[in-house]
Amino acid sequence: MSNTNIQWHPAFIAAMNLEMADSRDSLRFDREYNLNVKPLVIDLLITKKHPDVLIHNEIGRIFRGHNILEYKDPHDSLNVDVFFKTEGYACLYKAYGKTVDAIAESDVTITLIRDAKPAGLFGYFIKHGYQLTSPCSGIYYITGNIPFPAQVIVTKELKPELHMWLRALSGRLEKQDLQKLLKCTRQLAQKQDREYAQAVLEVSLRANIQIMREWIGDINMSEEFLEIVRPIIEPQILLMKQNALEKGMEEGMEKGMEKGMEKGMEEGMEKGMEKGMEKGIRGAVDILRDIGRTDAEIKTIIMQKYGLAEKDADKYL
Repeated sequence: MSNTNIQWHPAFIAAMNLEMADSRDSLRFDREYNLNVKPLVIDLLITKKHPDVLIHNEIGRIFRGHNILEYKDPHDSLNVDVFFKTEGYACLYKAYGKTVDAIAESDVTITLIRDAKPAGLFGYFIKHGYQLTSPCSGIYYITGNIPFPAQVIVTKELKPELHMWLRALSGRLEKQDLQKLLKCTRQLAQKQDREYAQAVLEVSLRANIQIMREWIGDINMSEEFLEIVRPIIEPQILLMKQNALEKGMEEGMEKGMEKGMEKGMEEGMEKGMEKGMEKGIRGAVDILRDIGRTDAEIKTIIMQKYGLAEKDADKYL
């Protein structure tokens, strides 16, 4: 599956809601905030409902009353022009207050977020005399001749135990990362949080499709995996299951015939083959029902795979 078709931005909004879960009731999240009637759109605007709200999350420490966030997915560039465009958005946002100076310059911040460190942008800052400081892993403050306080978040450098949801927006996850996401999703008590987590999970699984394929093939993990992920990517799962099933049915038929032949040595070859075949067919029918196939579909499949007449196939349904 091509990563270019992945909808990263909705998952980013969901991840930020989970990041700020402790303070979310005191914040307002405006997705794709329109600056004007023209199409100038901020990825995410987070405003404080009360000016004295304290945010303990590392990413939110810089936040003031009005906070503009620009997210770049792993395939997008975060360069100097993106930085100044976002500063420009902040200038326009400040200028579009309901009255003159309704939004104070000192009450606006910008945050740029990307999976990997933007080496070119950081090189520009250093060359042109801006100051870069990192108060904690993955978070970089930019100070100097800029109108608004700014920070760059490098999600893959964030502490895994504190920023699991933003770190999940990557195509370089390990199996244990997805296991942790699934476990934490199950533990979320609030419906809204579970919906946000599902949005992040969908993008993470699509971006790391190879892990999903390995996981489905793991008998010990498949039931847990299907329980949580089925509503998100059921078509992909069923396709993989079907391919695996068809292969398994062919192998099962061969094994059934082999077993039948062995038993036939003792009880009569013809009778043994019949019983072995019957066992293989009944096992195949059970598997097909487990993945939601109708009796009509099952009947067609076993007739084709086992060379059964219609009346003979009926007795297995």
